[in-house]
Amino acid sequence: MANSLPLKRIHHLELIVGNAKQAAYFYRKALGFDQIAYLGPETGCPERSSYALRQGKIYLVLTTPLSHMDPMNIFLNLHGDSVKDIAFEVDDTDEIYQEVIKRGAATWEEPEDIQDESGRVRRGSIRTYGDTVHSFIAKKDYDGPFLPGFKSLEKPGQNTGLLRIDHVVGNVEDRQMDRWCNWYNRIMGFHQFVSYDDKDISTEYSALRSKVMANDSRQIKFPINEPADGLIKSQIQEYIDFHVKAGVQHIAMLTGDIISTVHQLRENGLEFLDVPSGYYDTVWDRVGDIKEDKDRIAELGILVDSDDKGYLLQLFTKPIEDRPTLFIEIIQRRGCESFGKGNFQALFETIEQEQKLRGNV
Repeated sequence: MANSLPLKRIHHLELIVGNAKQAAYFYRKALGFDQIAYLGPETGCPERSSYALRQGKIYLVLTTPLSHMDPMNIFLNLHGDSVKDIAFEVDDTDEIYQEVIKRGAATWEEPEDIQDESGRVRRGSIRTYGDTVHSFIAKKDYDGPFLPGFKSLEKPGQNTGLLRIDHVVGNVEDRQMDRWCNWYNRIMGFHQFVSYDDKDISTEYSALRSKVMANDSRQIKFPINEPADGLIKSQIQEYIDFHVKAGVQHIAMLTGDIISTVHQLRENGLEFLDVPSGYYDTVWDRVGDIKEDKDRIAELGILVDSDDKGYLLQLFTKPIEDRPTLFIEIIQRRGCESFGKGNFQALFETIEQEQKLRGNV
């Protein structure tokens, strides 16, 4: 096992989208993010528009190419609105970049300085699964609103209590999970935190396999999913078919009060997956007592699971765009470090119903 890279945190996720202005409005009005900064023609960047959003310690960048000649349009045509960059903050970009290249990573962008009147940032990027990249950002010499080139452009959202990114899930092609888990071990120094096979995550019709890779502190966690054989098309294969290749399936956002957060998100119009009929008839026998109001949990359709360290509450949105690809998970942890294994079957059954409605089984 390689030594774990000294990553400070996930700095931001960048999504390439068809209309960044409209997407920023959705993330503000539906999810409660604040818009904090803007980059575009008005700020000296004629080739694209980018909006930086923040809630708690979660930072998102929504970027749209402005020219039909921009290669970014190929990404959009293949994947639709999708996560392009999972960027990390580091102390020394060159040191990290040279180390990962030595370990066998493929370059995306060599380290370079980007700067404006607020200071300088050093940034370099490598390729990971599909068309996703990881950037390494050192910003100790920068004191601007987000990154160089961005200008402050504040538009508040209605905070919904989202605190930080809990994990980011990648879907990869059949029999590619071990390859990419080995990549995270060899290149990033992550360790395998937990794994689930097709007996853990299945219904009578479809299944998947999953392993969770994490850094030493487990503050950065990346589950990697692949489809498994079943009687109908797995949700993972449906994702691959519509996304064309591997990519980020969902972003899990942590909250300290899931009842308040989900209530507000539903009021904002965000659509969540339904809970299968009869779920709450048995879940309390499996999970036991919780601090939250059980009636409110059932009313809001929140899923509950536990491990030997505590319990968690979680809920998954429907895809947040027309392709059945990217979605959001809302999660609250009460000591539990797992990922809701007890809810996998319920989640799969619900997704299968959605697949049938789309005609993709």
